[in-house]
Amino acid sequence: MTSRVLLVSPAMSASSRQARFDDGGPIEDGGAARARSAAGSLPAAARVLSSPGVRCRETAAALGLDDVPVPELAGLDVGRWRGRTLEEVGTAEPEAVGRWLGDPGSAPHGGESVQDLCGRVARWLSDAQTLPGRTLAVVEPEVVRAAVVHALGLPASVFWRLDVPPLTVTELSGRAGRWNLRLGRPLAVPESY
Repeated sequence: MTSRVLLVSPAMSASSRQARFDDGGPIEDGGAARARSAAGSLPAAARVLSSPGVRCRETAAALGLDDVPVPELAGLDVGRWRGRTLEEVGTAEPEAVGRWLGDPGSAPHGGESVQDLCGRVARWLSDAQTLPGRTLAVVEPEVVRAAVVHALGLPASVFWRLDVPPLTVTELSGRAGRWNLRLGRPLAVPESY
C-alpha cells in the first residue's frame, strides 16, 4: 500500500513576518485571502488534520478544510522564548541561541529540542504510513522540516537549513518505511496575486 501525506504550511502571520517565535496570533488578512483563493486546489483526502496552533487552524478554515487538530503535529515548543523575536533572544541570551541553532539536542529555552520534534514527527509519519488513503495536514513550517529530515534520513543538524514558504505543499509518498519527497509546491492561487 502506498501512503500519501500532503503537508501544507500556514499563511503568513505577524509573528512569522517579524521573525517572532509563534505567539498564537492570527494569520494576516492577505494570507487569509490567498488561502481562500486557493480553496479547492488541494486533492481530496481520507483525513484532514492540522497543528493545533491558531495560524494552522485559521489557514485550514480559509482553505475550506474541516480539519482535526492533532497534538503530535504541534509546532516546536520554544518554552520561554514564545512571542519574542530571534533578535531579542539573541541579544539577551546569545550563547543559548548559539547552542540551540548548533545542537539539535539542545533546548535552552526550556521547551522542546529540534531532535525531540524530529522524533515526534517521525513517529507520527510512521503511523500515518499505515493508514489507507491520502492524509492532508496544515502544519507549522518546523513540522514540515522535521518530516523532510525523517523522510530523507537526514541528520537533525540540517533542520535549520530547510526553508518552508507560506502556503506551500510538501508531498510525501511511500511504503514499507521508505518515503519519496516533492517539495514546496505553491497552492494554486490566481495570477493576480
